[in-house]
Amino acid sequence: MIAARLGRTGGHAPETEIARDLTRRGLLLAPIALLITAIGWGLSGVASSSYALAIVLANFLLAAGSMAWAARISLHVLMATVLAGYIVRLGLIVLAVLPVANSGWFQPIAFGFTLISAHLILLFWETRYVSASLAFPALKPFSPRALAGGQRRN
Repeated sequence: MIAARLGRTGGHAPETEIARDLTRRGLLLAPIALLITAIGWGLSGVASSSYALAIVLANFLLAAGSMAWAARISLHVLMATVLAGYIVRLGLIVLAVLPVANSGWFQPIAFGFTLISAHLILLFWETRYVSASLAFPALKPFSPRALAGGQRRN
């Protein structure tokens, strides 16, 4: 009933597909970030870095979910959701940091390093796999035949 009223067509949302891929890559990046912060700040650095990684991945998933929801309604709602969602998600990051800022385990440098670098690294890493084609609006198609011939996934 609600789906019919919102005009949903049943197609997949490229935003959520990309966010799931970003989350998968974030989990691959996590051991490196945790190792770096363990060397620099010990166990409290690892805890702060883990917290930052959870915030980064939640941020990507919330952004994708809100855009997928808004895209089903209209272009105007999508644009408003993207703008308002960015501001709301920045506020949520602040609200996530405030309760733990004075905790003994929280290392602000390790947290900030992980939060900023994880966002940037994951976005730049994902640009290799996002398709700029209307035929494949999310990720580039995977060709097993190309990999068998020794070619890399573009």
